[in-house]
Order: sequence, then structure tokens, then C-alpha cells
Amino acid sequence: MNDSMTQILINYGPFVLLFVVGWFFGMRHERQHLAQLTIAEKQLAHIIVSSERFYRPNLTANSEGELVLGSVVIAQDYFKMVIARVLSLFGKNLTTYETLLDRSRREALVRMRTQAQAKGYNHIYGLRLEVSNINQLGSMVEAIAYGTAVISTDDAKTR
Repeated sequence: MNDSMTQILINYGPFVLLFVVGWFFGMRHERQHLAQLTIAEKQLAHIIVSSERFYRPNLTANSEGELVLGSVVIAQDYFKMVIARVLSLFGKNLTTYETLLDRSRREALVRMRTQAQAKGYNHIYGLRLEVSNINQLGSMVEAIAYGTAVISTDDAKTR
């Protein structure tokens, strides 16, 4: 009995250890990324973003619209892919993919707002978000956020 337990630990121990280490560092990286996104979103909150296509903000003199975009590709960690496979067998809600999509959308919006800020714009309208799978497993997604950036006299506090 003791010999068979030792054999099981030798055969499966490294796999379980690597799996736990991968899970730990994957979760840690995801938490760090979400914290960085929260900070960046607060810093860029002064840039008004509207999804209305035909909205006409009050523009400053000689302000012309320009396309700004943010693009990102984010991959899921291996541990979450395994959990999602198991949950899909039971027809459960795949929250692991929901967090992946949320992170990718938020990162694309932050990058778009950063580009607008670098060019001196304070308002983006006609926002569109595109999200697509990169591979068939659904473990990598690409998110693109784009819109028309202008210099507006509209105040963020009045909206």
C-alpha cells in the first residue's frame, strides 16, 4: 500500500505541482492586470466616451475628428482552460471566459483613450467594440475599440 502511494506521488506529483504553480501565478497576473486597468481607467476618466454614432458634441474652433483605436490580444491561462472544459460538460456558466473578455474589452478601451489623450482629444464618440477568438479553443481573444476623437467643450460633469 505504501509503495503504491509513493509510485502515485512520483508519477503525478510533478504534474499537480506544476498545475498549482501555474494556477497561482496566473491568478496573480490577472489580479495585477485588473488593478492596473482600474488605475488607468481612473486616470483617463476625463475623456468622455459615447457609443452614439450620430452624436454631435460641441466642438472647439478648428477641431476636426480623427479615428483613434486600441487593440489588444489576451490569452487565457492553462488552468482556467481546464476549468472551463469541465464546467462546459455540465452546462455551467463559463465565468473564466467572461473575465477574459472583460479584461480584453477594458484594455482596448484604455489603449484607445490613451491614444486620444496623447493627441490632445477629450471626447470620443461613435465607439465600437469588436471582439473575436484567435484560436478554436477560445483561449485567446482580440479586442479592438475605435471611435472618432474630437476636442469638445462639453463638460464630463454635465453628462
